[in-house]
Amino acid sequence: MAESPALPSVNREWHLLSRPVGWPKEEDFTLAETDLPALGDGQVLVRNEFLSVDPYMRGRMSAAKSYVAPYELNQPMQGGAVGEVVASNAEDIAVGDRVLHWFGWREYAAVDAKNAVKVDPDVAPLSTYLGVLGMPGLTAYAGLLRTASFKEGDAVFVSGAAGAVGGLVGQIAKLKGASRVIGSAGSAEKVKLLTEEYGFDAAFNYKDGDVSKQLRAAAPDGVDVYFDNVGGDHLEAAIGSLNRNGRIAVCGMISVYNNTEPAPGPKNLARLIQTRGRIEGFLVGDHYDLQPKFVEEVGPWVREGKLKYRETFVEGIENNLEAFLGVLRGDNTGKMIVKL
Repeated sequence: MAESPALPSVNREWHLLSRPVGWPKEEDFTLAETDLPALGDGQVLVRNEFLSVDPYMRGRMSAAKSYVAPYELNQPMQGGAVGEVVASNAEDIAVGDRVLHWFGWREYAAVDAKNAVKVDPDVAPLSTYLGVLGMPGLTAYAGLLRTASFKEGDAVFVSGAAGAVGGLVGQIAKLKGASRVIGSAGSAEKVKLLTEEYGFDAAFNYKDGDVSKQLRAAAPDGVDVYFDNVGGDHLEAAIGSLNRNGRIAVCGMISVYNNTEPAPGPKNLARLIQTRGRIEGFLVGDHYDLQPKFVEEVGPWVREGKLKYRETFVEGIENNLEAFLGVLRGDNTGKMIVKL
């Protein structure tokens, strides 16, 4: 086994102690100290450098049946991570390589080499493999182009538009020839980011008033595509502004993730009959066949500065939970990342 010198004997990792009811509380979690994981055949030991926190993780804290298994109690949680290989029992991955994997929420991880993807820090900063060039980027690409069947000339509305996925959706739409791109966000600063840096044609702060009225003012001719990250009043507003044959791609509904009672559905679903509209949910895991095309097309946009992105960094494994709660609050601009 090849390994780097001076490995610690203790590993710190976040465990879920109890399943949150409503808003997650600190006492639902603990930062545990465990032994450094031992390596089996075909595994690598990774010193994590960047950890991802994402809205979908709230769903995994529940025991409810879903598209992915819930986190186990008293066990380390999982999430995207990028780090340096510090020991290797695998033929194709060497000490010093950087890899992307799914054993985040901890300092060190033992990973099957078949589940680790090599990434090159000389091509792009390591953190981008958790954001614009990673799962959020592919989510934006697949949701807009495949699920929502975007076509040139469409008017596009994106909720949560200053987040890791939403900001990319709007920019990809512009690069692909959208007639108009509108975004919603939760602060004046984020609205300014959307219009002045990301190139959105219009944006509004959903906290400033009725979302339906603000959307109609921003998109007087209606919208052809709505990319939903929020749900609730945003979904209802989009249905109200949907043009004939409009499409809605449901990526997330962060507004209801901490609800203890079922949220009421949109009151205007009957309008889909008039507009021949379509609502379709999607998961990025169903679209990994698009990964090569995504990298081929989006990679140059990032390198050439045509596709802008933001990252919000929180330092230290001890602040991993606070970073996650910050995502639920909307504290982040762009991708929220924990730097170890």
